[in-house]
Amino acid sequence: MVILGTREKELFPIRDANATFDVNKSKEFSVMIARSNWDDRFEYGNYIYVNGTEYGGIIGDILTSTALDYIEVKGMTWRGRMAKKIIMPPDNSNYKTVSGEIHTVMRGLVEPEFDGLFKVSEKNTGVIVDFQFDRFCTLYDGLVKMLKSVGYKLKIYYKKQHGIDGVVYIEAVPIVDYSSKVRFSQDNKMNFTMESKRDGVNHLIVTGKGEMQDRNIFHLYLQKDGTYGAVPYYTGLDEIAEVYENTSAEESELQTNAEKRFGEVGNKQTFDMDIEQLRENVEIGDIVGGKDYLTQMHVSEPIYNIVFEVINGVESKMYSLEGDES
Repeated sequence: MVILGTREKELFPIRDANATFDVNKSKEFSVMIARSNWDDRFEYGNYIYVNGTEYGGIIGDILTSTALDYIEVKGMTWRGRMAKKIIMPPDNSNYKTVSGEIHTVMRGLVEPEFDGLFKVSEKNTGVIVDFQFDRFCTLYDGLVKMLKSVGYKLKIYYKKQHGIDGVVYIEAVPIVDYSSKVRFSQDNKMNFTMESKRDGVNHLIVTGKGEMQDRNIFHLYLQKDGTYGAVPYYTGLDEIAEVYENTSAEESELQTNAEKRFGEVGNKQTFDMDIEQLRENVEIGDIVGGKDYLTQMHVSEPIYNIVFEVINGVESKMYSLEGDES
């Protein structure tokens, strides 16, 4: 049930409206409300959420037009809020580095940024991390990358209890590999849609700062195992090249940015299905797998995004895999 409220109290359940929460791609939510059902308590700064889940955020944008029969209320998801905070290198340092138990590290990075709204778990995971963040990365990207380095993911959920202020809880939990537990296929009568793009860019010519012969230029090649290297794997007819120009990045950051570009233009696999039919609590960062025996197409990738929708009172979830960020 989608709720309108403040941090201090629940106002009312939102009915007769269509809601979409794009958790990790656009990192935005939208609620379409018929003009005849408009309530002036949809105010800037109020919360829209599904209690006990991460589907929610703070109203920051209201679109109205007399030519339309609805009013659209929008805002950033909780991950979107974290993506608008920047991890800054300390004075006289090139990079921000951290060391310690992961929740303790996260607490020092997250809680000072959100005036008590975001709270990191007090649990001691027993996992120690030593990590160097990319320069001026977002808080969200930095945390995801740090946790992934130790096989963990971000678990986020908003909780509003009677008489207690609502809190966005942040927790580091292990990534679950469902592909080793169950593989979606015709055997378990699961319908799914799979697309495997194999003609994406596999050779990136990266050009950075400088002019003419003095320009910083290097080549990045996709390898058979999906990593990137300095030696071509795909050649001749199989080579698909593109120039990536970035004159603003420092040399130390150029390769990182180039690899992100590869993620946009390279080979991709998409996998869409109703994972809830298996009654598995699949979350962003978990790994799923599927196989179509007719085409022999198969995939095993982390979940990148979840889109939660309530349309005409019917709830649904759509999943996309890592590599399908564009």
